[in-house]
Amino acid sequence: MTSSWGAPPLVEACCDSVQTARASQQYGAGRIELCGSGNGGTTPSLGMIMRCRDALRIPLHVMIRPHTNSFCYDHDDADVMRSDITAMKSLGVDGVVVGPLQHDHTIHVPQLAELVALARPMKVAFHRAFDSTRDAMESLEVLLGLGVDYVLTSGHHPTALAGASTLRALQTRAGDRLTVLAGGNIRGDTVQQLIAQSRVREVHARATDPTIVRDVVKAMMKE
Repeated sequence: MTSSWGAPPLVEACCDSVQTARASQQYGAGRIELCGSGNGGTTPSLGMIMRCRDALRIPLHVMIRPHTNSFCYDHDDADVMRSDITAMKSLGVDGVVVGPLQHDHTIHVPQLAELVALARPMKVAFHRAFDSTRDAMESLEVLLGLGVDYVLTSGHHPTALAGASTLRALQTRAGDRLTVLAGGNIRGDTVQQLIAQSRVREVHARATDPTIVRDVVKAMMKE
């Protein structure tokens, strides 16, 4: 199976341990998003990040999220995120995953702009805080303006498949400036339908059970 760009879609595996990251790589994931504990994930420990960096041959992106209370961050939270991003650069991480919002459910532009600038030359992804924003297209324009590389989203729907038409519209608008990373209940028995309807080139599968990644990769290798 190929995406609209002509290459097989990449599977990013969302992992919470060295073991799940290793297994996901073995099953064919093209990139790892490493998260710590908590609903939606938090910043993992430096020890876990270092071990994964040593163990992996594929790119490693790391969640930068100081708490799970909300996607809004005060001055102390912002300072923690800046310090964590600096640490990621020193560890040779390939990318970071962030998602600051305002209380009115719009993207916190000053915070995000600062985090993006600090992160370079690493890649920057905006996580599923995007699906809590008021307007998907308006939020996409903000990310494009700030040079964000990826956005993880279900298209403002409970699952990526339900949001396939929005995902397609987002990727069409972004073109080659940003990659829409489809996430939200990605499974082997529905991923081909998702790709066909959304035309995304990358999907994000939760790998707390790495066999989910295995099944998604196998499904996308079928014609």
